[in-house]
Amino acid sequence: MDLEKQNNKEQEVPVAMVETEEVEVFDYTKRAQWLRAAVLGANDGLLSTASLMMGVGAVKQDVKTMILTGVAGLVGGACSMAIGEFVSVYSQYDIEFAQMKREGNTQGKDKLPNPYTAAVASAVAFAVGALVPLLGAAFIKDYKVRLGVVVAVVSLALLVFGGLGAVLGKAPFVKSSLRVLIGGWLAMAVTFGLTKLAGHVGV
Repeated sequence: MDLEKQNNKEQEVPVAMVETEEVEVFDYTKRAQWLRAAVLGANDGLLSTASLMMGVGAVKQDVKTMILTGVAGLVGGACSMAIGEFVSVYSQYDIEFAQMKREGNTQGKDKLPNPYTAAVASAVAFAVGALVPLLGAAFIKDYKVRLGVVVAVVSLALLVFGGLGAVLGKAPFVKSSLRVLIGGWLAMAVTFGLTKLAGHVGV
């Protein structure tokens, strides 16, 4: 009997270890999803704010107008991201909680996604990204130098965010980074060009 008990104990240990490893993998995956969402939010803030500043910079050369445009883009974009994330995550929460109630088990309610946390995280990530072009342009009075600095700092940030997104998404690092960079250049160029054209035709 003692030998049987000892064998049973030896068999129980690996099971516990496997369960612990599964929990750790699950937690890591969940954190990776949040990090990836934060990187994407920061990238949105970076690119949309930079494009707005470049567009206004195409027709208005003074630094005050460009900075005010960036600030408006930061505030409006952060609010929009927060509200959108709140509505989206709250819908997911309602669906998953309703499924728990149908199954008669609501003990895992605390593990469901928090819409308030998601909204704040999304707004903060967007604002962090939007600060990059704002800080790049804030202290430069010369028009052409200011545009060049904005493009330079945004390009560097796009490479960083693209690289982080590639690592978290298990995608090719160089290819993903270049794709984000080229997409950012295209967005800024199109916004700059179309706004300058609109300014010339007197829209």
